[in-house]
Amino acid sequence: SDFSFLDGASQIPSLVQRAKEYGCPAIAVTDHGVMHGAIELIKQCRNQGIKPIIGNEMYLVNNPIETHEKEIRFHLIVLAKNTQGYRNLVRLTTASHLEGFYRKPRINKAMLAQYKEGLIVCSACL
Repeated sequence: SDFSFLDGASQIPSLVQRAKEYGCPAIAVTDHGVMHGAIELIKQCRNQGIKPIIGNEMYLVNNPIETHEKEIRFHLIVLAKNTQGYRNLVRLTTASHLEGFYRKPRINKAMLAQYKEGLIVCSACL
C-alpha cells in the first residue's frame, strides 16, 4: 500500500472497495517492515463485510541479529491467521525495529521461531 515508502501507491480504502466489487471474501495488505495500515484495513473491511488479513513484508537475515557484515536480506510475507498470530506479528514487528534495525527493520530465524504461533509465512519478491 502507500505505507510502503517508495514502493506502494495503492490506498487501503480503494483496495478494499475494489475487493468488494470483485466479490473477494478477504483481503491482505502487507507493507515493507511495518504494519501502519492494519487499523485502516480493519476499519475499511468491517464497513464492506470483508475479512481483513493483517501482514507485514519482513526483512529476514540468516546471521545473528547483531551481525551487519556481508548481510543479505530476504523478504518474507508474514500473515496473522488468528488473534494469537496478530499479537505475535506485532511483537515480531516491534522486535525488528527495536532489536534488529540496521538500515531496515530485520528479523532472523530465531526471532521468527520465537513468535511463530498463529503466523503464516510465505516467500516474497521472487
